[in-house]
Amino acid sequence: MMTDPIADMLTRLRNACVVHKKEVVLPFSKIKMAIASILVREGYVAATEITKEARPMIILKLKYHGRDSALQHLRRVSTPGARRYVSADNLGNVLNGLGIQILSTPRGILTNHEAKKYNVGGEVLCEIY
Repeated sequence: MMTDPIADMLTRLRNACVVHKKEVVLPFSKIKMAIASILVREGYVAATEITKEARPMIILKLKYHGRDSALQHLRRVSTPGARRYVSADNLGNVLNGLGIQILSTPRGILTNHEAKKYNVGGEVLCEIY
């Protein structure tokens, strides 16, 4: 059985937001760390840190506006069984520009806004708003 670590990360974030947890702990990987740093940069997560243990972990500090989470919607777009690629010309908007898509591009992990700026396409990993 093939596991999907990005879908696992999104599910952990979604579940933690529903029960108003302060932080989420994830197994470390470079792609998860890149996604986490985008979430911090875009203002969806308060902070991120890495533990220096035998098995490093990523700790994400969640952000709330009153009782509402900053993360309202997390959706995995491209899955291991059904990859979804877009060209630089076909990059879409999420929620009329209020949300973001996270893409894996030749320039690294980028948001759809950054990919448009650099004129690169890639695999759409997820949508967030």
